[in-house]
Amino acid sequence: MPRSIFVIVFAFASLSAQTLKPTLACGDLRSLTDNQMSIGYAVSFPATADAPEHCRVRGQILPQVGFEVNLPAQWNGRLHMSGNGGYAGDALDHDRPTPPRTAILQRGYATVVTDTGHSAATEPLGTFAADRQKLLDYAFRSLHVTAVAAKTIARAYYGSAVTRSYFQGCSTGGRQALILAQRFPEDFDGIIAGAPVLDFTGTMTSYGRMVQAFQSAPIAYAKLPALASKIYEVCDAKDGLKDGIIDDPRRCHFDPAKLLCKTGTDDATCLTAPQVDAAKKMYEGTKNPRTGEVIFTGWPRGSEGFGDSAGQSWRQYVVDPPEPMRVGFFRYWLFHDPNWDYRTIDWERDLAYAEQKLPFMAAVEKDLTPFKKHGGKLLMYTGWADPVVPPQDTAAYYEGVVKAMGGLAPTRDFYRFFTAPGMGHCAGGPGPNQFDAISALEQWVEKGTAPDKLIATHSTNGKIDRTRPLCTYPLVARYKGTGSTDEAANFACVAAPPAPPTVPAKTTSTGGQR
Repeated sequence: MPRSIFVIVFAFASLSAQTLKPTLACGDLRSLTDNQMSIGYAVSFPATADAPEHCRVRGQILPQVGFEVNLPAQWNGRLHMSGNGGYAGDALDHDRPTPPRTAILQRGYATVVTDTGHSAATEPLGTFAADRQKLLDYAFRSLHVTAVAAKTIARAYYGSAVTRSYFQGCSTGGRQALILAQRFPEDFDGIIAGAPVLDFTGTMTSYGRMVQAFQSAPIAYAKLPALASKIYEVCDAKDGLKDGIIDDPRRCHFDPAKLLCKTGTDDATCLTAPQVDAAKKMYEGTKNPRTGEVIFTGWPRGSEGFGDSAGQSWRQYVVDPPEPMRVGFFRYWLFHDPNWDYRTIDWERDLAYAEQKLPFMAAVEKDLTPFKKHGGKLLMYTGWADPVVPPQDTAAYYEGVVKAMGGLAPTRDFYRFFTAPGMGHCAGGPGPNQFDAISALEQWVEKGTAPDKLIATHSTNGKIDRTRPLCTYPLVARYKGTGSTDEAANFACVAAPPAPPTVPAKTTSTGGQR
């Protein structure tokens, strides 16, 4: 999961709201320090080309949840909290502009972010999880206490309470978004969850399973473009339009054996027999070695690599991961043994153990009645070409919520899911992948206008070259038959045939105990 994910474009004007000014000096916010919260930094910054005049507050909530709040001189009454990427631990002691401090701050929002209770500089990757409190703070607690602190600080500064609160995150931030809707349903009025790592233990153990498969039959990064190219050649036009995008990879059944190398050859255009088997395991997912049951969905065809960045391919987490097979997850989260040997793993047993030991990491509760009763609105999205978090799992979760909430209609009243064909992890990829989710959410929360589609753009060298509607699931965008296929206006959101079922996110363990 990438460390820093914040990619949605904020081009639209914010809804009109009362403008409030501070009633307290910025430095005086330090007096809010109490037995739970310490504010060590409260400094005013003048307006720049990137951000308006604002007060920046940094503090810590016991035991060591760090946070930063930015308070504009002209406030619209709203609060925006942005989620984290990867293992979080974001540095908060720098002055470089960050997306929440610029694009959102310019819209008049007060903004807040947390490091979730640890520093990635001193405890890189998953090593912090050896400390139980830091693990709990990362999992869920830091989100709630930071939201409460930010609202307290805003009220003191402006002499008025926050009128609307929004949370937005992708990847780890997407998991955080769902955690908030499930565990703290009254903290936010509107939530945006992108590519959520909702089945955390399933995702992490499956990374390990896939890396293990690739270690036995390494597939060079140079081979991924050939594999991806062949898949797009076969599956691109299944939606009736050949446009360099796979509409729904669940309908693509390309067999990597079609790229089998001829006897005596092994180059970037083909796969050896062991490599074919490794690729098949990637698509098929993690299976119970004794029963053959799929216990975590595989990755989608079309996610192998687009050539636009190493981070938008299998390379980052499977082919050439910076942390071998997510070994830190097993060493520090599960077994508390820095010398744990991955060759001792038992996939059925250890995944079950992970789910039993770390149930609070999952964001898979499907009854969202408390959030709906609060009046909350949830907007979720994923890219169908995501090489990091399998989009099939995200779709299966939404389908599970629809069932738990009594059907599609009552679910759509408060929860809408958008899929982006050809989009990678939170952004990138050959499909349109930039869109203004926060404006759509504002309209829904504050005006009651629910989004039926989001208009996404694709750019090359900074220039928009394609627009396309992202439809509310399970609807899909289909070309009307006339006009440019690069213009969203020439597409309509229509019903599509049901896709094959996928393994749903689990709320219970999958096997025996360790």
